Amino acid sequence: MLYENPYQKRVHAQLKKIHKKFPILWQIFRYFFLFFAFFRCLDLFFPLQIDVPYSPIVVDKKGAILHSFLTTDDKWRMYTTLPEISPQLSAAIIYKEDKYFYYHWGINPIALVRAAMNNLLQQKRTSGASTITMQVARLLDPKARTYWHKLVEMFRALQLEWHYSKAEILQHYLNLVPYGGNIEGIKSAAVLFFGKTPEQLSPAEIATLAIIPNRPTSLALGKNNDKNKQERNRWLQTFADSGIFSEQSIAEAMTEPLNAERQSVPRMAPHLSLRLQRHYADKIIHTTIDANQQRKIEQITYNYMQRYYAQRIHNAAVLVIDNRTHEIVAYVGSADFANIEDGGQVDGIRAVRSPGSTLKPLLTALAFDEGLITPQQKMLDVPMSFSGYSPLNYDRTFNGRISCEYALSHSLNLPFVGLLEQYGTSKFVENLVQLHCQEIKKAPKLGLSLILGGCGTTLEELTNLYSIFPNEGQFIPAHYLVNDTLNSPQTICSPSAAYIVTDILDELTRPDLPTGVEASSINLPRIAWKTGTSYGRKDAWSIGYNKNYTIGVWVGNFSGEGNQNLTGTNVATPLLFEVFNTIDYRSKAAKATMPAGLERRWVCSETGLPPDPRFCTNKIMDYYLPTISTNSICEHRKQVLVNTTETMSYCTACAPADAVMRWYNNLPPELIAFYEQEKMPYQKIPPHNPQCERYFTTGTPPRILHPTHQLKYLIDRKDNEELLLRCAVSPEVAKVFWYVNDAFVAAATPKERVFFVPKVGNNKITCVDDKGRQQTIYIDVVFL
Repeated sequence: MLYENPYQKRVHAQLKKIHKKFPILWQIFRYFFLFFAFFRCLDLFFPLQIDVPYSPIVVDKKGAILHSFLTTDDKWRMYTTLPEISPQLSAAIIYKEDKYFYYHWGINPIALVRAAMNNLLQQKRTSGASTITMQVARLLDPKARTYWHKLVEMFRALQLEWHYSKAEILQHYLNLVPYGGNIEGIKSAAVLFFGKTPEQLSPAEIATLAIIPNRPTSLALGKNNDKNKQERNRWLQTFADSGIFSEQSIAEAMTEPLNAERQSVPRMAPHLSLRLQRHYADKIIHTTIDANQQRKIEQITYNYMQRYYAQRIHNAAVLVIDNRTHEIVAYVGSADFANIEDGGQVDGIRAVRSPGSTLKPLLTALAFDEGLITPQQKMLDVPMSFSGYSPLNYDRTFNGRISCEYALSHSLNLPFVGLLEQYGTSKFVENLVQLHCQEIKKAPKLGLSLILGGCGTTLEELTNLYSIFPNEGQFIPAHYLVNDTLNSPQTICSPSAAYIVTDILDELTRPDLPTGVEASSINLPRIAWKTGTSYGRKDAWSIGYNKNYTIGVWVGNFSGEGNQNLTGTNVATPLLFEVFNTIDYRSKAAKATMPAGLERRWVCSETGLPPDPRFCTNKIMDYYLPTISTNSICEHRKQVLVNTTETMSYCTACAPADAVMRWYNNLPPELIAFYEQEKMPYQKIPPHNPQCERYFTTGTPPRILHPTHQLKYLIDRKDNEELLLRCAVSPEVAKVFWYVNDAFVAAATPKERVFFVPKVGNNKITCVDDKGRQQTIYIDVVFL
């Protein structure tokens, strides 16, 4: 034989010496090598396949079971992890089932010989020789007990030992061991009979579960507890001799009663569990839910909605986000999941609903960052038309000139429609898409009604949206899976804007404080919150936050049925307060401090603008952003030349020698029209000198409020319907003249209502005031 190198020569020489010196050992080695080669070939051609369906388990952040589902073969087969197998549990199982588990390779030859001899002598099967590994092989692929199947079982046992560690094989056994009925695995048995996970079992419970697998029918838990207890105590004595448990543990276990009964599987967070089970194939789904908080809030929501059931308000949903970790810690999709009649299985957290007024705080923050508004800056709450859209406030009243702070805390509609028009609807939609508002992203085109709830959102989206305020304007989508770090922060608004909104929303002196709730720090949580009620009173919202948590509450009917009692103030907010007082009672979270870059200044109380020292005598403090917020000086007063009796005003071109200068309120035409309509007193500028030839060629022309320029009007031909003509003019105007298609229609006072019958097609409408100033608009009329 030729050798390639001296090393091969030396090895060959050593093998020849061993062969001559130990011929029997050499033969054993040869047979072992052949057996191993044969086994590896079989292993390659008949690979071990383990495809066991397990019951999907949803657990909370600490590993407590929230929810579980049956397997595809209708079994309760819960997956037991290695850390859940305590040393005492593994020692007890091994001692009872296979004492030599750690010393064989899946087959115990001595046990095989002993069993064969006993069976031959007795002419029947009197004892088995199955190791834990062989039992795993049989449980993985159950077959009739024949000698051939026993050989296959032994082969599979060798494969298990080759591919898995002893700990993993024991884990397989504990996951598959039968406990009667459709219960398999020690975790399923521990949960369903003792309400515990395996690592929480007591020595008595370990002994009980260790003895059942061999006799799952005769020792069925819940049916034969007395017999089980006797057998358990007998084995506890055996365990005591082996030193698995201490003497004290054994003594206590012997006296421990056995009251095992079949229990129901945990059913917390059913909506979230179903959502996760559909999207994730993991045996155990680890969530960020806090089981204790979830249990409390589910009960609170259920009890709360029982009060309203007789009022035909049936459903509610609650979502809780931890602002410090951005984790969802409670997820209540409905008040009663089992209530099929009222749609209890609908997930209210993901249901698309109208948000009502809940988007107003976001618009306030964005407009503040754009320099469009400050908290004390005045807005108009008067009847207005925005390209044909004429919104009303919730109570159908108007407040005239009010501050942004007042408008937000009182949730007025008209000021925010005007603010959205200033800010830009398309830009606001982009901000909402950035905040993951999916239904808004899908909408083809949204108008100004968006800010009043004319869109679709979900409780999950709105609660995430509000979490930007306690997080200084940073948007980090909340997650419900542990170790979910895919979400990176996005800046939505400045810390200053977030602080301003919070400062407004945490005031207690406001109309949306629930009726009957005491305005005190003892009864009210220390939070900022905003309510919302959708059109038709179909949805009641209340979303609140502090430094620790953001909580969103929705109350309504999944059927979409409206209810006159359904408001965010009186129905949703009490539930919000109750949830906050449960999870963060008397919170010690520090109130947000004023961020750098935000400053305060004196402004005129009439307009909220920097004061003019000549006439701004009443001043208040206001927040502003230097270089961003407006520096326009207040002009709420202006000087006017009048006669000594203040019955006529003049300009410099027509003023007589005895004319005097007086201060008058400088009101916008829309506000004047509102005062006139409501017959509210205000300081009027005297009419201008009618003999003046210069004044009337300048000044503010009339503004046509109705109809709306470039709008299409659909009119029923049979009704011969008329359209209203309405305008806003300067104070000095006493009369206006209306023309339609250059034909005179009527002369009227500015507040007088005039009607006309339009023609089909394009109509030209002109309003001329008594000073000769005019405005012209065009509308399109279609007859139906």
